[in-house]
Amino acid sequence: MLKDITLGQFFPIESPLHRMDPRTKILILIMLIVSIFIAKGPYCYALVTVFTLSIILLSRVPLSMYLKGLKPIWFVIIFTAILNVFLTPGRRIYILEYQTHITWEGLILAGKMAIRLILLIIASSALTYTTSPIRLTDGIEKLLKPLARLGLPTHELAMMMSIAIRFIPTLIEETDKIMKAQKARGADFDSGSLLHRMRALAPMLVPLFISAFRRADELAVAMECRCYRGGDHRTRLNEIHFSVIDFVAIIVFVLFFIAILWLQLS
Repeated sequence: MLKDITLGQFFPIESPLHRMDPRTKILILIMLIVSIFIAKGPYCYALVTVFTLSIILLSRVPLSMYLKGLKPIWFVIIFTAILNVFLTPGRRIYILEYQTHITWEGLILAGKMAIRLILLIIASSALTYTTSPIRLTDGIEKLLKPLARLGLPTHELAMMMSIAIRFIPTLIEETDKIMKAQKARGADFDSGSLLHRMRALAPMLVPLFISAFRRADELAVAMECRCYRGGDHRTRLNEIHFSVIDFVAIIVFVLFFIAILWLQLS
């Protein structure tokens, strides 16, 4: 299950999304998330789904990787759908025992929530799949640069966010190694009740935190040894620039967002 978490991974392949400026991708992702949550009606959901599928095709990342990234949240999707089906009031279409029933409004709401969660994970994964950690840091820093006038350490904030995203796969791999070592010593993480499994995971937290702090210390020492200094005077080997593909993507997304708003008002 832990190996199925692909958030934070980068696939260095050639695609239109890889060539786009990270600032463009971050802004499109933010507005796409807004579009996902304000969408109402079948036409809006169909348009958002088509747009997200287009992103998958343009990224040229295998569809299996996106589906693999959805595996860890299937439980959340199914659990949320069940709650909506049985707890949403409305027109009853099936009556069960103990005064429980299934409503048509509950089925519709469950479907909407499932689609929103799936599209949200796919859109977020597309950003990390097609953007290297360095370019992602530069993009976040450029977007936060106006806040530097207020005294906020924008470079440090961008670096922290990108390092956190980059270390997700590393910590997952470390967690998998610790679990295998614990199983070799007789630990049981797969049987028993949910409470029993949660208690079985407790001894794993101490070595995981120790490993995380050790990696953080090693990273800090490596950056100090390379005389790393953040801030306005830091130069970059490859500067990010807007290109034609970025302007085309912005125009297409603006038309998409206008279509979503028009469908909402019509």
